[in-house]
Amino acid sequence: MTTDAISRLQAAMERGAAARPKAGGFPYLAESLRRAGVSHCRMAVPANAFLYLTEHGDVVVQGEPLVTGFEVAPQFDRTALITALRADQAGGTTFPEFVRGCWNAGIIWYDVDTTARTCTYHGANGESYTEDYPPVTLP
Repeated sequence: MTTDAISRLQAAMERGAAARPKAGGFPYLAESLRRAGVSHCRMAVPANAFLYLTEHGDVVVQGEPLVTGFEVAPQFDRTALITALRADQAGGTTFPEFVRGCWNAGIIWYDVDTTARTCTYHGANGESYTEDYPPVTLP
């Protein structure tokens, strides 16, 4: 991995954040990442850690963990996940609140595929839920 991969990722995140409306903003961030060469963004929810797979090198971004030590993984709850997604899509939550909502819904990790424009959320026992997100035009 090169520092070029990191600087490209940071710039794409800044561009995506600048173009992102309060409601329905995720597709703008995802499109900015795709244009910067990110094929997948994988999030380990309890660790709050991202792995960005890019054509310039793979980059890890560590956030503040939701869990330290031992904790029982919540059961997968599709309804609670969809509630968390809709609240976020409406602009009603911050990103940390969204991540906490995913964890409370039993999401262990999720994967954003920027080529297919999908996000798949995974539970501990193989459960999953996939949503498509719309193509957008960046300014």
